[in-house]
Amino acid sequence: MITHLQGRLVEKTPTNIVIDCNGVGYFVHISLHTFSNLSDTESVKLFIHLQVREDSHTLFGFSTKVEREIFRLLISVSGVGASIARTMLSSLTPDQVKDAIAQNDFAAIQSVKGIGSKTAQRVVLDLKDKILKVYGLDEVSVVSNNTNKNEALSALETLGFGRKQAEKICDSIVKNDANASVETIIKLALKNL
Repeated sequence: MITHLQGRLVEKTPTNIVIDCNGVGYFVHISLHTFSNLSDTESVKLFIHLQVREDSHTLFGFSTKVEREIFRLLISVSGVGASIARTMLSSLTPDQVKDAIAQNDFAAIQSVKGIGSKTAQRVVLDLKDKILKVYGLDEVSVVSNNTNKNEALSALETLGFGRKQAEKICDSIVKNDANASVETIIKLALKNL
């Protein structure tokens, strides 16, 4: 099985690219997310999913392993094929797909062209437990880019506290005071752990 390709970028369009690996050109289907992450430099590396059918061998390329894993989870759902999964990863970022599934956001999934309400429900029902388990998310996790919270969480983990429990407490502290310093978050979290 092909797990990644690294070589010279020969052609690049929003839906596919051609990579030259030692004189062999590979035609690889990509999402818009991967397209936007590809630079125009000559050398590229993509993580690959190989789909084998009786009439074709199709390569799907992704800029990150996370995106490839989400693609694989999506195509495991009945009624979601490779083209719909690729469309979903073109319309939403991998993190948006993850969060939509974890938070039962049917509307976000249904906003993707080709996905109806039944398919959106099936995606959430089939993948929610896997997403929560694989990515260690909490159902009511707060989407936050707070670096202070992340540093405090890392420190609490180093002190031996469980990630999920510490993250819940850090999220509640940040909810009350979005500008809390790392020290403040750690002190308040230690009182509640």
